[in-house]
Amino acid sequence: MTKLKSKSGAKKRFSFTGTGKIKRNHTGKRHNMRKRAPRMIRSTRGTTLVDEADVGHVKKFLPYR
Repeated sequence: MTKLKSKSGAKKRFSFTGTGKIKRNHTGKRHNMRKRAPRMIRSTRGTTLVDEADVGHVKKFLPYR
């Protein structure tokens, strides 16, 4: 059987922790930051984990992780 391809967009957006959970960046920090509240800018710093409801979708896009 042929190998499955990973989605190249998912490779760039998601990474895995040591225990196998999936990390992602926060959204909404690319442009128009002057409209955003300072509290929103601070709270979207860093990374967070993918929600449990979406883990199956992401794992389907990255079959060999």
